[in-house]
Amino acid sequence: MMTSTTTATTPTDEFPWLRHYEEGVPPTVDLPDELIFDFLNTAIQKFPDTVAVRLVLKYLPLGITIQSKLTYRELDDKVKRCAAAFHALGVKKGDRVAIMLPNVPQYIIAFHAALRLGAIVVNTNPTYTPRELRHQLEDSGAETIVMLSGLYSRLAEIRTHTAVRNVILTDVPDTLGWPFNKLVERQVRASGMMADVPAERSTERATGGSTDAGIHRLFALIANHAPTPPVVESVPDDVVVFQYTGGTTGVPRAAMLTHRSLAANARQMLAWFQTAEYGKEKMLGALPCFHVYGMTVGMLLSNALGSELVLVPDPRNTLHLLQTLQNERITLFPGVPALYNVLINFPGVAKFDLHTVKACLSGGSSLPDAVAKGFSALTGGRLVEGYGLTEASPLVTANPLFGQVRIGSIGLPVPNTRVEIVSLEPDENGEHQVLDVGQEGELIAYGPQVMKGYWQQPDETAETLNARGGLHTGDIARMDEDGYFFIVDRKKDVIIASGFSVIPREIEEVLFTHPKVLEAAVAGVHHPKRGETVKAFVVLKTDQTATVDEIRTFCRKYLAPYKVPTLVEFRTELPKTQVGKVLRRQLVAEHAQATQDAEGQ
Repeated sequence: MMTSTTTATTPTDEFPWLRHYEEGVPPTVDLPDELIFDFLNTAIQKFPDTVAVRLVLKYLPLGITIQSKLTYRELDDKVKRCAAAFHALGVKKGDRVAIMLPNVPQYIIAFHAALRLGAIVVNTNPTYTPRELRHQLEDSGAETIVMLSGLYSRLAEIRTHTAVRNVILTDVPDTLGWPFNKLVERQVRASGMMADVPAERSTERATGGSTDAGIHRLFALIANHAPTPPVVESVPDDVVVFQYTGGTTGVPRAAMLTHRSLAANARQMLAWFQTAEYGKEKMLGALPCFHVYGMTVGMLLSNALGSELVLVPDPRNTLHLLQTLQNERITLFPGVPALYNVLINFPGVAKFDLHTVKACLSGGSSLPDAVAKGFSALTGGRLVEGYGLTEASPLVTANPLFGQVRIGSIGLPVPNTRVEIVSLEPDENGEHQVLDVGQEGELIAYGPQVMKGYWQQPDETAETLNARGGLHTGDIARMDEDGYFFIVDRKKDVIIASGFSVIPREIEEVLFTHPKVLEAAVAGVHHPKRGETVKAFVVLKTDQTATVDEIRTFCRKYLAPYKVPTLVEFRTELPKTQVGKVLRRQLVAEHAQATQDAEGQ
């Protein structure tokens, strides 16, 4: 809770952002001692026959849409049966259950089933290689994993190095009825996401069990267990999710998120989305649920709103995504800038009626003003930039949905959250000094949504969480006089060229205004004389051409000479994480490898 530390100041003096909250958004919200599945239980009681989750698929050969759906009553039944099945397999409080699934109803079922037993969900990216999967399973100590059958070969390669004893397989068509399940099965098999596990390991018994290899089918387990799982005592400070982070900067480590931190973040978002109507919204689940953003802002907020979550397993099919937005009459659409950018640039997008969209919160990377305005013009809804990170469950700040938006700003701290900008280096006493308005330093976040710490990483936890519970984000930022925050960049992404500090984001914003540029990323690459130099990686719009000189000349109009990219590389796409964040370090590594190869010739 935010409280004034002296009697000489008022909350709005100490926290200037409160003056710019929308009318009706409180500075603090009540945070009862509650558990994540309390949100789901409330929705089940109030709207048992309302659709809780809908899966929307595109069957490409015929160009038709295929769906499955579960009401809150049906979801409750499957979650309880799944929890009973997990219990029969030996899953108990504190055990780790890895879920390696795309956006399908099975993810939601397995997630809530694990939590009802007091187990910890280990969110696992379905694109992980065997090496990446081994690290996560070894580090977490997961003994149970729920995954697509097509991913089993990756686990089989490294399983002996892990503690995994229960393998629970499922597939995208499993929630579909005949004949659509057979149609989709062909398509999914062709993609490699569905496979026949060797017969000696997949034979199911009438009880829903399997052979000694410990391999089971999820829906066989659900069908063969009653919806009567044991009652497990849980408390708000119990860890419920291991969310791995840091994969682009070092060895991934698990942020321990609790019932309290996740429930608090959901309530903070409910306060920010004050116009949302309980039981009446339709949330688009295009962001992957295994990512903290999709899990909290998509799935958990949908549960907290008693709304319908419309799952799209593959948002890369832009036409299908637009059709889903229109046909399902989506009202809330959390996403990332790259996703919104692709939509507004899709040929014929104006033919779609997207005016049911009320609000969109963009995260993951900076939101170009042109993209925000373009999407708002297309839908009539509001698209605003927010800011968060895995260690904060994730939301820390956001621009007002229907209030004053500052271009380039990540917005205002959400209720119950305090943000400070502190010096990058500690003083002689080892303290980081709080900086004044307008000064650039590291952004520190305080609030109930902050993680408990990193799993089995006490040193890293101590470096990231200060003695007062503040989260050192590693982001360089500044606050203006009205309490709006602006990210300057990641500390590790700052380019030092001939002694000058160059901020990649500033150059990217300029490149986004070029009429031929679709996407752009800027990074520092090795230079024999300057130490580092600026390189721009540019994706042009369809049917557009440009030269290096054209791009550099354009930049010279808006940037000081030392900020103008020395190098420009045109690409067909940029490497991104699963939620659309550009991987700058991968671009740097590819440049270094290409330079090395050229020098070796």
